[in-house]
Order: sequence, then structure tokens, then C-alpha cells
Amino acid sequence: MAYRFGKARAAALVAAGVLALAAPQAASAQMFLTQPDFAKGPIEGSDPLVGLPIPGATPDEYRAHMLWNLRAGLNVAALQCQFSPFMRAVDNYNAILGHHAKELASAYTTMTGYFKRVRGAKEGQKAFDDYTTSTYNNFSTLQAQYGFCQTATAIAKEALTRPKGELYLTAQQHMRELRSSLVPFTDRIAAYNPYLIPAPTLPPLDPACYDRKDRLKKKCATPAYAGK
Repeated sequence: MAYRFGKARAAALVAAGVLALAAPQAASAQMFLTQPDFAKGPIEGSDPLVGLPIPGATPDEYRAHMLWNLRAGLNVAALQCQFSPFMRAVDNYNAILGHHAKELASAYTTMTGYFKRVRGAKEGQKAFDDYTTSTYNNFSTLQAQYGFCQTATAIAKEALTRPKGELYLTAQQHMRELRSSLVPFTDRIAAYNPYLIPAPTLPPLDPACYDRKDRLKKKCATPAYAGK
């Protein structure tokens, strides 16, 4: 039996099809359909969020601490984010080491000097090595890998645009974001529940519900289509 569809029913079906097939807008994010909203904003080297505590540090030592944590985070990203060649994680990290070599070398000297000052010449180097190892481990992530890699990639690219001697500004502006990206992010599209999304009400499709003039019979009328 062939079904007859009047203009009202055809229009409703087309509208329903448009709503059902509508795709989410394309996002600028590399790894996600919706951009992760990681906490951003400047941060000081003395903020506990930056890394392991270094009590009694001077302003210069806190600055070196900030740089050393940024370098460690980007180093971990170079190891963990090679699954996507478009991120160029290794190439960008190596380029940062070359471009900002003098500033990073100064941070290394300052940090080893801090640990020798507070732990003594004999134990200072070992304390710094332990600090560095723990810093690496604190950036390692599996569940939050995509968000971390995307964030680290953007930070690395920005770092390469900084003039020599200004890598600290990148660390100051983005360390909060880099740390925040270690928290797993679930893409919003994956959290959609189709049963919670209002769907358009379709008119009755049974031909027996329509008269010869294609008008809906009262016995078949639903609240959405009553009187149509």
C-alpha cells in the first residue's frame, strides 16, 4: 500500500530530518570537537601549582623553578605526544632547547645552586636530580593525554616565537594552563544523551488518519498536531 503524504506531513518530516542530521559546528581544536576549557592566566613561580615546593627560594630561584617546570612539561610532551606527527612534539622541543639554550642553562645553574645552598654541597646535586625526576613524573599522564598534548603543543609553538631570553614569559603566561591540562577532559559530544535531547513530534503517518482532503482526523490528533 502506498502512503500519501500531504504538505503538512512532508514539511514536518523534512524539519525532523534536518534536526536529526544536524552536525555540531567544527571546532578549531586539534584533538577535540569542543575546545577544552582549561584554567588559564598568569602565575608566579612561588605558586604551589607550578611544581614541587622549594622553600626559602629567592625571586630568581622561583623564576628558574618556573622555567625548569616548563622545560620538563614540554620534554614529557615530546615523549608522549608522538602519536600525532602534526604536533611536531619532538621537533618543537628540540628547537626550544636550541633557541632558548642560554636561558635554560641559567635556570639549571640557578636551581642546582638553590639545592646546594639549602641541602649542602654534598647532597645538593642529588636533591636536584630527585627534584627533576619527580617533576617529570608529575607531568606524566595517560587519561588526560589528549588535552595535555594539545595544550603543550600550543605552548611550544608560542615559546618558539619568543625572543631569546624571554622563555620565562611563556612559562609565566601558560604554566597554569599546562598544569590544568593534566586533568582529564571529556569532549562534550561524547557526553550527549539522545534521550535527553528534545525531538520534534512527528504527525501520524497512518493513511487511515487522514481524510480525502489530506486533513488529520480528530481521532488521530496528538497535542502537537491538534487542530491542524
